[in-house]
Amino acid sequence: MKACQWFVCVILTSMAMVASASVKFPGPLVDSAWLAENQGDVLILDVRKDVKSYVGTPVYEKDKKTGKQKLKKVGGHIPGSVLVDYKKIRATRMVGDQKIEKLVPEKSDFEALIQSLGVNSDSSVVIVSRGEDSLDMTMATRLYWQMKYFGHDDLAILDGGLAQWLQDGREVVSTLPEKEIKDGNWIAITAREDMLATTQEVEDAVKSGDVQLVDNRPISQYLGAYKKPYVDAKGHIPGAKSFPNELMTGPTNKARFQSLDELMSLSAAMGVDPDKASIAYCNSGHLASGGWFIMHEIMGNKAVQLYDGSLHEYTKSHKELATMKLE
Repeated sequence: MKACQWFVCVILTSMAMVASASVKFPGPLVDSAWLAENQGDVLILDVRKDVKSYVGTPVYEKDKKTGKQKLKKVGGHIPGSVLVDYKKIRATRMVGDQKIEKLVPEKSDFEALIQSLGVNSDSSVVIVSRGEDSLDMTMATRLYWQMKYFGHDDLAILDGGLAQWLQDGREVVSTLPEKEIKDGNWIAITAREDMLATTQEVEDAVKSGDVQLVDNRPISQYLGAYKKPYVDAKGHIPGAKSFPNELMTGPTNKARFQSLDELMSLSAAMGVDPDKASIAYCNSGHLASGGWFIMHEIMGNKAVQLYDGSLHEYTKSHKELATMKLE
């Protein structure tokens, strides 16, 4: 090959590599300024239960003290974002001889869902929730966990969700996309089993105490004051530490994650060791995805698992839980 031809090939190859290179996320969370700057280089997945609000209109009211416009109700979506119905991202499956709800779907089913959203294997994905409270943010963390469980690492969550985007004065639209979404080529790789805890592993943790159990439900459920209908007993798994989901986000902006320092302080106050091998659980694996996210992704503890079936699965065979005490 002549020198000039070789040089042209190198230049073209370099240009192709630059063009196909994924955007570099600053971390597992991005703010609205970062997303606005990189909006054209990422695929935005908007996950919510209230799918009608995707084409809604945000509602503002005037703050009586400051006279400034204050966001009262979230509506609309970020231009170009793809709607994900949260009710469709989990599935009912058989675990042994038991039918368990709200689990991560089978590999082929989840792959088909993600492809239908236009996601490619090389897509840089930003997950956005409505962002009205910590419950919204755990819809984002649950989708994040499932995508990462099946091998997609190039993703982040918009801190504060759509509510923060609106509060920062950024554009939303309230109409459905004009173009039909073209299926992507996303492939679910072999599941990362080290990210998921089984009932047997939870039982072993109760017996040995070597693995920390972290309960991410409201403290009232942890203590056994009440329970969800699909959970068969009140209280918490013996030995589990309480770290309620609402502690993960701020007191004023309920969908912005607390800082790392604040999360460390809060976990210490609740007796949770941020460095110990841990299993996060809740009622169904929804809130616990937030617990997994802050420990695994923000605090950097890679020895944290999510108990997918959580108490819905656990109480089908374990009716005796600890009640009315903090561990």
